[in-house]
Amino acid sequence: MSVKRWIALSVAVGLFLVSIGFQFFSSIITTDFTRMFEMGDETKSYAEETVETGTGNEKIAVLNVNGVIQDSGGAASFMSTGYNHQSFMEMLEQAGEDSSVGGIILRVNTPGGGVVESAEIHDKIVEIKETYDKPVYVSMGNTAASGGYYISAPVDKIVAHNATLTGSIGVIMESYNFSELADQLGIDVNTIKSGEFKDIMSSTRDMTDEERELLQTMIDDMYADFVQVIVDGRDMTEDRVRELGDGRVYTGSQAQEVGLVDELGSFDDTVAMMKEEQDLANAPVIEYQEGAYFNQWLGGVAQNMMGSQHELNGVKELLQQNNAPRAMYLYSE
Repeated sequence: MSVKRWIALSVAVGLFLVSIGFQFFSSIITTDFTRMFEMGDETKSYAEETVETGTGNEKIAVLNVNGVIQDSGGAASFMSTGYNHQSFMEMLEQAGEDSSVGGIILRVNTPGGGVVESAEIHDKIVEIKETYDKPVYVSMGNTAASGGYYISAPVDKIVAHNATLTGSIGVIMESYNFSELADQLGIDVNTIKSGEFKDIMSSTRDMTDEERELLQTMIDDMYADFVQVIVDGRDMTEDRVRELGDGRVYTGSQAQEVGLVDELGSFDDTVAMMKEEQDLANAPVIEYQEGAYFNQWLGGVAQNMMGSQHELNGVKELLQQNNAPRAMYLYSE
């Protein structure tokens, strides 16, 4: 490499490092260090952000379900920007146990996700209502479909925006079949298995009728559970739920017309409804946020230096993908 190219490369690297340094120090300058180093409950894995002040003795706790509902199997880190199942379950548990919390609002913006994870959230909501007698409302965002509706079904009131996409009641399981491509490329796949169905939904061969029937039975059982959750939570007949639950999505206004949603409105409207209906007129509103403030700040700096939140989420989803087929309460376009 010529001297000129080495000089050009050195200049480019230098400019890149200067750019990173500038963004880092810009973040430091704009940081609220007083808040960062406030000492709180060290046992909490989340922060409480005041959304609205109030003079009441009880507060309204807001929790966010944002992103695909799936358990990545690890604790949140400062690079985390999406949904973290373990952290959310801890926050939900705390909101139930905290005697100073008089009501809970879930802000749901998700296409759904795992069957087990959705069921865990649903069951915890039911437990909170029965054990602590606390009202739980849902404020639906852009999307609250499939598993997003599953976790909303047992709450006391569901509020959606006119344009919210919800519904998509059902279960889906998918896999790819690359057998024809493998044949074209001359690829042979050798499979040694202990039982007839060990490689069910293999991506290297066609599915048999017996395998399809076996999997359909599983999906039907999971769908029946989904239906029952709505029957119990929305006080609807099974026939009516099955009629509505053919997998289609509804707008918020359509969902209200068919009884899947109670009211139309924004998050602020949901807060106002809870205050008026649950004798919480003067209640302060706080929001549980995942991770400590310092971690959130580091995450923000990392995003500024490495790319947008959307790009980080995309990388995270790619890293978390599991090749094994999985039943999901998931709305996919």
